[in-house]
Amino acid sequence: MRALDLEVVDAVWATVAHHIPPHVDNHPKGGHRPRIDDRTCFQVMLVRLVTGCSWVDAERLCRNVVSDTTVRARYHEWIDADLFDTVAAHALAAFDRIVGLELDDIAVDGSIHKAPCGGEGTGKSPVDRGKLGHKWSLATDAKGIPIGWALDGANRHDIPLLAPTLDSIRGHNLDLDVERIHLDKGYDASTVRATLIEYGFSDAVIDKKRKPGDPKGVAGVPAKAGSHTMGLRWPVERTNSWLSNYGQLRRSTDRTIAGRNAQMCLAVIFLVAAKLIDHRNRFNL
Repeated sequence: MRALDLEVVDAVWATVAHHIPPHVDNHPKGGHRPRIDDRTCFQVMLVRLVTGCSWVDAERLCRNVVSDTTVRARYHEWIDADLFDTVAAHALAAFDRIVGLELDDIAVDGSIHKAPCGGEGTGKSPVDRGKLGHKWSLATDAKGIPIGWALDGANRHDIPLLAPTLDSIRGHNLDLDVERIHLDKGYDASTVRATLIEYGFSDAVIDKKRKPGDPKGVAGVPAKAGSHTMGLRWPVERTNSWLSNYGQLRRSTDRTIAGRNAQMCLAVIFLVAAKLIDHRNRFNL
């Protein structure tokens, strides 16, 4: 996994460190113990993200260099400061500037995973015998780079998450002037078509719901002569598979949407950083 590649970790940390807000010691007499450095805490967060283990186990895997209580407090401190969202937006902007996002075509799809601890934004999973789970709705460009996402319970349908996912693209300061969007048959509904028209999509490729014996087809929004007959959903499905390799996304133990969003942001940051490093090495930049 590239998140364990030292070159990628160093690149991500350099960006994260640049955006960490300065710490203000509010003790009246300055009597606190020396503050554990941020890089050490970040390393424990990374181990937890990759392995999916608990904070206590992450502390042990890092040889008890810092207590799980300290790391958890730092984690929530950074969430409150919108650090992870800020760095994710910065990483996507850097990728767009250096490599270029391919926004002529985007794809959106949902992915359901376990959330055994329950909490905010979880629900009974329809694919895991009703056990608690969470879902993310992910938008990617034509090459599979994540550009927006929305999180909710596993029992939520993909359709209500489409608008928040598209809003998330704008939230990352990306232009939504997209020519075409690709969706699976779960989005084949009049409400989806109305939403896409509202967001200004001139064309969409949506797999039609089919009855036994019906030919496979697609629907354009609005329908056009010469409309595309092949979807381009494989990039988002591949990226969902990549993200599922991260233990905390595959089996989340965070009990808040903010916590799961932080894990998603971290995974996206590592994915984008690895792509940028590959681009640099390929062209000897």
